Amino acid sequence: MSIANSQPFRPHHLDPDVRPSEADIESVLLSHDQIQTRVAELGAQISRDYAGKDPVFVSVLVGAFMFTGDLLRNITIPCSLDFMAISSYGKESRSSGVVRVMKDLDESVESRHVIIIEDIIDTGLTLNYLLENIRNRNVASVKVAAFLDKPSRRLTDVKVDYAGFEVPDEFVIGYGLDFAQRYRNFPYVGILRPEVYGGK
Repeated sequence: MSIANSQPFRPHHLDPDVRPSEADIESVLLSHDQIQTRVAELGAQISRDYAGKDPVFVSVLVGAFMFTGDLLRNITIPCSLDFMAISSYGKESRSSGVVRVMKDLDESVESRHVIIIEDIIDTGLTLNYLLENIRNRNVASVKVAAFLDKPSRRLTDVKVDYAGFEVPDEFVIGYGLDFAQRYRNFPYVGILRPEVYGGK
């Protein structure tokens, strides 16, 4: 679902008792209600597609934690959950392309149907690494569910099988996404002001 033509609203339209750090938000792209509606749709679609397959969801920490929790609440078939932690940003606003595995899976996924859960796909470099890593574990299949997709930033050809929203080439935060470990707790997705991260 693309939101390129949707009309964002400004932080002053939010509740009057906003947190001071919300002044760092240039505009809001996705409201909490929009997010919950779309995540429910994805959960229903995955449940239909994987009926009888008992998939294992691999959530990529830390950014995907909110999306993972909400998505699994909308999964109606037997499934299991594991986590990987990957680092490719640090305190930078762009992916470095250098991937480090900070935490590996706790259980074997051999012969399992795996669904990787990501917060956002931009260059595709991290996802490409993850896909190869999982495929090398002799899985039955592997697909990708991503909350946000930013195809304008692609540097490698990767497929997002279940995409929440397509977003423009802006630095987005909230709903699990961060800059320097801040803003993850915001219930919406917003564009961070460039002066905050030293951007354009």
